Amino acid sequence: MSHRRVRPAPRSRLITWWATAGAVTALALGLPGTSVAADRPAPPEGGIASAPAAFVRGTLAPDAAPPGANNWKCRPTAAHPRPVVLLHATLTNAHTNWSMLSPQLKRAGYCVFAPNYGGAPGVPFKGTKHIPDSAREIARYVDRVLKATGSRQVDLVGHSQGGGLLPRWYLRFEGGTNPARPSHNKVRRLIGLAPSNHGTTLSGLGTLTTALGLNPTVSAVAGQAYSDQLVGSRVNTVLDRDGDTQRGVAYTVIATRYDEAVTPYRNQFLTAGPGATVRNITLQDICPQDRSEHLSIAYDSNAAQLVLNALDPAHAERVHCRFSAPLLGG
Repeated sequence: MSHRRVRPAPRSRLITWWATAGAVTALALGLPGTSVAADRPAPPEGGIASAPAAFVRGTLAPDAAPPGANNWKCRPTAAHPRPVVLLHATLTNAHTNWSMLSPQLKRAGYCVFAPNYGGAPGVPFKGTKHIPDSAREIARYVDRVLKATGSRQVDLVGHSQGGGLLPRWYLRFEGGTNPARPSHNKVRRLIGLAPSNHGTTLSGLGTLTTALGLNPTVSAVAGQAYSDQLVGSRVNTVLDRDGDTQRGVAYTVIATRYDEAVTPYRNQFLTAGPGATVRNITLQDICPQDRSEHLSIAYDSNAAQLVLNALDPAHAERVHCRFSAPLLGG
């Protein structure tokens, strides 16, 4: 991981982030803390190509599976032997987060599953619970996927919390890996889109609430996952104590320089330990014109191709770089 000095986020990005954070936090008021899986299967047709459209549909139908996901009769093929489990970000849900990538993976021949976690039925803003509690939910869900599909392992693709602290906690502490016998791991690959691997300053918001002692107050509104993902949190400290990775797992991090939520963006990168591999990718190193930030990276066709390549590196395809806009994707 680079130790170069990170430039402060431009003022316009800070204003955008503070406005977004304020709006989302206001909408999150009063969320209860139980969880539900997005079990109702959806057809592979009807994918959504922009983040705002997905947000609207996911808000209206927060417990619906994204298109192409959660067909419990799906059986993996020899070409794609591992089901893909998609893990959404904080203060979102599976439908909102994965309505572009899920049908794309389905069309590519994967069995796709997308749980909701860390939030109550009927509310659109999930992923708010204490991360170790959510990791136990994911452990049960992965076991269910393995039993239903007859597979030995899954691949995880996650966004933000869902690509960082949550799956890493599951891998290390909730049975996702077997340190004594890595060949018996339940997870082969972890691919994180803008993952919160080493905590965030939230473009200064997290630094401010920490300095003012307001993290418990903010977490009471936005959920414990807020505090868990800040730089220096207990969850981060425990996870980082014995290294970033687990034996037998291949990790891919896909980050954007324009991230306004997981900051500095280099906090997303991992360092490979024994028996693991890591590939850290900055989107703009591959597609310089890409302007996706934290929210729109899940609706970025360039990032989607990198996910497909990471899932099946033997058949990786060149990324045909397209312009992807902040908040919209492309």
